[in-house]
Amino acid sequence: MNEILGTALSRPIVTNAIRIALVVGSVLNVINRGEALLSWSGISWHHVALNFVVPYCVASYSAAKNQLNNRRN
Repeated sequence: MNEILGTALSRPIVTNAIRIALVVGSVLNVINRGEALLSWSGISWHHVALNFVVPYCVASYSAAKNQLNNRRN
């Protein structure tokens, strides 16, 4: 677990995961919260944040797992 966490927190993976989270999170927010965001009413900020956090976690975990698998092979 420490190995995957250390790998996931490496600079290249963090940078790439942030980029992915910004793109995917923005698209998800437009799809899921578009009306509320445009009208600035009834915005559920924790849902907005989760639309960025979840893609970040998925991207960083999958990149770290892939990098560790490549090292072992």
